[in-house]
Amino acid sequence: MKILHIETSSKNCSVAISDQDNLLCVCEEVSENYKQSESLHTFIEWALEGADISLKDLDAVCLGKGPGSYTGLRIGASSAKGFCFGLEIPLLAINSLDGMTQPFIDKGFDYIIPLIDARRMEVYTACYDGKTGSELKTTEALVLDENSFQDYADKKIIFVGDGATKAKEILQLPNAVYDDTVYPSAKFLVNKAVEKYNHKQFEDVAYFEPFYLKDFY
Repeated sequence: MKILHIETSSKNCSVAISDQDNLLCVCEEVSENYKQSESLHTFIEWALEGADISLKDLDAVCLGKGPGSYTGLRIGASSAKGFCFGLEIPLLAINSLDGMTQPFIDKGFDYIIPLIDARRMEVYTACYDGKTGSELKTTEALVLDENSFQDYADKKIIFVGDGATKAKEILQLPNAVYDDTVYPSAKFLVNKAVEKYNHKQFEDVAYFEPFYLKDFY
């Protein structure tokens, strides 16, 4: 089961190839200029070359569906749908916040809270169980203030993502850890993609839309 993974919801333009649970190759770059339109197809070519496979060997395409950058999501979704149509293979879609939790599951935290930076003090966020990675609070757009996440004040939390920078400035949570170096990445999609593929949880390629969460203005 060889899957092409595409994640373009943030400043990180990211592509990976997997075979079952094995990550074969990843190509990614974080850029303040959101270089998805310039880099995505080059990264796909490099990843296929690095994995030593061709497009015709792919069994599915997996997309980090957002939330995140409206333009980035449009670029990633268009590419993913194009490959699925052309190769006649299924499309898988995974919440980009889900993927960000993967490196931190069962690492001693009560909760894992991804924070993707949006405008001003706003973030895209959700809450996940630190032991199992299961979603406890659904994805939302949240305006941060000093009272945010106070329900978790006595818990050990890790905030991950580029939104953690502004969270650290205003939140007063004594047991919290902040990691603003984590971005949505194609390599984080592998395990959930395999699970969805095995359960045939495919998207309707014709009607699929990214998870924008908010209207674009």
